Amino acid sequence: MNQHINQLLDWTPNADLSDKPMVSADAHRNGMRHFAMGVSTITTGDDKARAGLTATAVCSVTADPPRLVVFVNKGVYASELILKNGALCVNIMAGDQEEIAKAFAGMIKDVQGESRFEYGHWDTLVTGAPALQNALANFDCRVVKVFDESTHHAFLCEVLATRERDDGEALIYLNGGFRQIPQ
Repeated sequence: MNQHINQLLDWTPNADLSDKPMVSADAHRNGMRHFAMGVSTITTGDDKARAGLTATAVCSVTADPPRLVVFVNKGVYASELILKNGALCVNIMAGDQEEIAKAFAGMIKDVQGESRFEYGHWDTLVTGAPALQNALANFDCRVVKVFDESTHHAFLCEVLATRERDDGEALIYLNGGFRQIPQ
């Protein structure tokens, strides 16, 4: 058996549920609007190019070893650059960084590509991926596995460096808008 496959190959879905229809994409999106999620800016880059996007699909997988999973739409340039570099930084956004989140979400007219990095102050930690200074937390990661999941890549990442601040409100996304959550 291939040791690199970590899927339960002997597990099968419940056959009684296999012919049940799924909800529509719109119904799913509408339901997810009620799921308050933390806002992150996912960044990657090297000395030639940088890219990033605002995301809510980030999750801790394990603490030992320290791993995250980050879902990125395959159609964005950042996904291509993450695949090339094998590294990314998850920047957890503070409530006072909504403008940065909007810039990386494409919500500010004529701000795209490299010009997104004009919002906020950036440096690097270990991997060379841009790290937002003064984010609530940064998780600088190497990608160890990539899963092809429909419209997205799921990047399984090992955390090589962290940085955090001990003040500030969290920025979340709920019902189509950004919200601040006090500590």
